[in-house]
Amino acid sequence: MAGVNKVILVGNLGKDPEVRYLENNKVVANLTLATTENYKDRNGNKVENTEWHDLELWDGLAKIAEQYLTKGKSIYVEGKIKTDSWKDDQGNNKYRTRIRVQNMTMLGGGTGSSGIAPEQRNHIETPDSGSPTSSLNMETESDDLPF
Repeated sequence: MAGVNKVILVGNLGKDPEVRYLENNKVVANLTLATTENYKDRNGNKVENTEWHDLELWDGLAKIAEQYLTKGKSIYVEGKIKTDSWKDDQGNNKYRTRIRVQNMTMLGGGTGSSGIAPEQRNHIETPDSGSPTSSLNMETESDDLPF
């Protein structure tokens, strides 16, 4: 039976992208994304829970992240979970889980400045087959979405 490895996150960037240019014209951007949920506990106290996610964007998406994304910017991402494992110098098993982003939409909120009007919605996508590429689809019509 085939499995599904799909992640959808909406949150704010914790810092500016860290972009590295590699051999063979490969580019990778690493980002941190905060997702926060608010709720009331049994006693009626407000609770705020923030989770931090490590994001990895490649090639066209990485270049777009470098150009447009800044700390505080709100984004929507779709991707898949990737986990690395290794042994440290003491022989202990170590793990790192990250999200390999395949689709990204820049949202209007956040404190980051991208030079793009807030009412514009930007959708960037990486195809599943072959090497990642990107397209920037800017829609200037406003919609009734809450973000």
